[in-house]
Amino acid sequence: MFGIGINQSVLSPAGVQASSIHALWVLMLSVCTVVFVAVLTALLIAVLRGNHRRSDQPSASPAERTLTKYVGVAVGLTVVTLIALLVASVWAGRSVASLRAESALSIDVAGHQWWWEIQYEDAVASRRVMSANEIHIPTNRPVVLKVTSRDVIHSFWVPNLQGKRDLIPGYTTALWLQASRSGVFRGQCAEFCGMQHAHMAFDVVAESEEEFTRWLDAMRQPGRDPPDATARKGRDVFMQTRCAVCHTIRGSDAAGQTAPDLTHIASRRTLGAGSLPNTPDNLANWIRDPQRVKPGNQMPPNLLADDDLHALVAYLETLR
Repeated sequence: MFGIGINQSVLSPAGVQASSIHALWVLMLSVCTVVFVAVLTALLIAVLRGNHRRSDQPSASPAERTLTKYVGVAVGLTVVTLIALLVASVWAGRSVASLRAESALSIDVAGHQWWWEIQYEDAVASRRVMSANEIHIPTNRPVVLKVTSRDVIHSFWVPNLQGKRDLIPGYTTALWLQASRSGVFRGQCAEFCGMQHAHMAFDVVAESEEEFTRWLDAMRQPGRDPPDATARKGRDVFMQTRCAVCHTIRGSDAAGQTAPDLTHIASRRTLGAGSLPNTPDNLANWIRDPQRVKPGNQMPPNLLADDDLHALVAYLETLR
């Protein structure tokens, strides 16, 4: 089933920064709960005492000295509480921003309407890896995400790993995170960015260093040659239609730069930035009429014959 095994909750921290944010949240919730109960208790006592005096001692005056003492204590406790929360907030902010390491993994992330462009940096250009809507990271290793936007303001948010960071067109900022355990964590755009803002999700796959290295090495390979006649026909369909104008498949003549890289599309968990599970049937439906699945996205419908569509899907399914 789609979504099984995916975690998205600020209450289940899986990273250094998320743990600091969660601890601050728990502290503030606890303090506010205590204050709420104390205020309601004081209010209830005041109401009961007021009713008692109105019925039994109508001419009695309030004990002004006692009242003044209580107010003074309350003000003092309020000041101390606010200062403590301020210190905790500053401490959490420093913890979130303090992660630095020369061995950090560097990943470029660009927001589009409505998908995520992912590039793993490398000093050797041929070893850089392009992907879309899915980020793999090793556990217990710092990761720096260099985030920007290609069109409007977006916001990158993985609740289990870090706080939010706005993506400003033409401006790149750095976001640090480190996963402390393995898992698949759902992220999303947290800034309204247009019609399909709600369908602009991504997955962060945290795995061991060995698993991550194997994945990255596999992603550096070019697209596979079609293994059979059906897949070869699908490759021809891809190259001869407008697919190759927008998309890239490394190792082929397709070098489009305006849409997601499809070199290893079959290895991804979802289609359309989390809109659908990545299955052959969903892929066929997406190719034929993406506007029905995700209205307003930049991909036009493709009126292919059934046998051409079947061959195209067979070819894309080989790209792992």
